[in-house]
Amino acid sequence: IDEIDAVGRKRGLGFQGGNDEREQTLNQLLVEMDGFGSGQEVIILAATNRPDVLDAALLRPGRFDRQVVVDAPDVRGREMILRIHARKKPLDAGVDLGVVARRTAGMVGADLENLLNEAALLAARSGRGRITMRDVDEARDRVLMGPERRSLVVREADRKVTAFHEVGHALAAQLLPHANRVAKLTIVPRGRAAGYMMPDADDRLHVTRPALEDMLAVALAGRAAEEVVFGDVTTGAQNDFQQATGLARRMVTEWGMSARIGKVALASDQGDYLGGGAQPLPMSEATAFAVDEEVRALLDAAYARAVALVREHLPRVHEIVSVLLVRETLSGEEFSAVLQGHELDPLPPAPPAPATLPG
Repeated sequence: IDEIDAVGRKRGLGFQGGNDEREQTLNQLLVEMDGFGSGQEVIILAATNRPDVLDAALLRPGRFDRQVVVDAPDVRGREMILRIHARKKPLDAGVDLGVVARRTAGMVGADLENLLNEAALLAARSGRGRITMRDVDEARDRVLMGPERRSLVVREADRKVTAFHEVGHALAAQLLPHANRVAKLTIVPRGRAAGYMMPDADDRLHVTRPALEDMLAVALAGRAAEEVVFGDVTTGAQNDFQQATGLARRMVTEWGMSARIGKVALASDQGDYLGGGAQPLPMSEATAFAVDEEVRALLDAAYARAVALVREHLPRVHEIVSVLLVRETLSGEEFSAVLQGHELDPLPPAPPAPATLPG
């Protein structure tokens, strides 16, 4: 039974009393599963992402004896899922599904299936008989960020601001000791983003405070680069601020990483949905004010680190931006090479244009 919460909700919560058809269905289900005439050998499995609304009688031993939380697959699980979906697809010898698995943290089986289907479509449109690693990378970006918007006309001044912004993120990600390294860097608009820096996938179960502080600095390094280079700031850091503020607030209210607030929980992870996020707990006005001050202190410290890092490596930042403006996209290996002062190989020839329907 999929989505069992449709019939298994707690009884007595309806607006029309306790005798609606849904409750009659639930009562009959309870009787069939563990009633007086339950001699048939039937095993029942059910799935839901709302275990909090299920009736208690449905979950007691004799009905559903065991509850299993199915989380997103780890890197080994993702590789096995990719191998299953790749069985009937012609993969080029250069496609390493282990590498793809490491770059797709957080994706579930449906996402991975969609990724390989998208890669197959890209290969077919380009007239290739096999799926290459380039197709897989582009498909991953499409799944995560949306398709490229190359038809969008972007002013050169905006391209330059975007380049410095993204290189700021990448510089912090590559040089801070506990940050995830750069997987990809681009100034090609995609989805709602003017450009983006994609870090390496992260499957860590436990994250230390220094690693969280580095994450804050990476998130704010784009704005830091804008301020250092141009002496002014733009609206491009909106999403960065949302991510950084949310992370800093969790450090203070959920993970006990503020000496002033102490080791107390000011948020509950018992959301309505599995994976639905934490809910704030009631707190006094003074405590809420202190939380805001601690969050701001974490963000200010992270921003100061990011500004200092950009100032220290400013000549290299300009060099990387000049390369990025020409190539538009850099892989993690290419970014690392340019950061170390190496020259990149010339750009490969452009792929053939997609086939068009006959007129």
